[in-house]
Amino acid sequence: MARASPLLLYVITRALLAVPMLVILLTAVFVILRLIPGDPIQALFGGRGNPSVVAAARAQLGLDRPLIVQYFDYLGRVFTGNFGQSLTLYPGQSVMHWILLVFPATLELALYSMIVAAVVGILTGVVAGRYRGTPVDVTLRMYGIVIWVIPIFWLALMLQLTFAIGLRWLPPNGRLSPLTPVPTPRTGLYTIDSLLMGRYDIFIDAVRHLILPSLTLGLVLSGFFTRIVRVNMMQTLQSDFVEAARARGIRERSVIYRHAFKNALIPVVTVIGLQFAALLGGAILTETTFSLNGVGQLLVRAIIAGDYTMVQGIIVFYAILVIFVSLAVDIANAFIDPRIKY
Repeated sequence: MARASPLLLYVITRALLAVPMLVILLTAVFVILRLIPGDPIQALFGGRGNPSVVAAARAQLGLDRPLIVQYFDYLGRVFTGNFGQSLTLYPGQSVMHWILLVFPATLELALYSMIVAAVVGILTGVVAGRYRGTPVDVTLRMYGIVIWVIPIFWLALMLQLTFAIGLRWLPPNGRLSPLTPVPTPRTGLYTIDSLLMGRYDIFIDAVRHLILPSLTLGLVLSGFFTRIVRVNMMQTLQSDFVEAARARGIRERSVIYRHAFKNALIPVVTVIGLQFAALLGGAILTETTFSLNGVGQLLVRAIIAGDYTMVQGIIVFYAILVIFVSLAVDIANAFIDPRIKY
């Protein structure tokens, strides 16, 4: 019987390690939500329910059972994809249904924001590393620090005031203009669905609505990329293979962009995975500011409405998403980074 390849064993090991990590995260969500003050049943009835009706609702949701029983029931439902039913926001409707319904808006924002963050961060990081110690380097380092600490909601408001209200170049909020028809839902991503329909007018409108929120979230995340790429670029330029390329008489431009640049980008894949959780957190504020009907805005509405099961379901969904993205990044690193041993 042929032995499995080391790479396959590495992938299997990483996948198995993701399981206990998922259980730990689910346990943390379960404990934290039960330590937070407030009663989901009282929120459901507004504190005015008949005691017998309240008790019946508590029993129906299993909240009258011991915590350990609730915990294992919760794990069983999560691992079978059952996140329960909404209590107050959409009474009786599936939490997973609403999460999946609005998730494409969050995914679309995340994808375009990550493109902005990667392009801006990589370009500024490479230039800063190439011109180390010069005014250009100092300026770009300051950019990386300042943009990273700027509050997302403040940057979003400034972009809205400047480009939507002041200059009127771009729409201030929403995913489409009021008179633009919603494309036939195939992926849920308006930019993709409109192209699949051949409706370039809808595509342009969707892109125009994505520019400001994507810039908001992408520019903030680009600061971290700038610093990471700058450090990697400086280290790569001092490595032996770069010095060997210079000794062979290869032009400096070719040394930088054909040799050093590629190797400096290897750790960026890991950074993308690490920043995915930050991107989801930033999406909550961005979606709320720009009125994007995504998972982040759904979470805010669920918190305001006191919808306990909806809040729990969204947090669990985010946790699972982050773990799977981290797993995918680990596997991708194994393919592209020769320094990883397996």
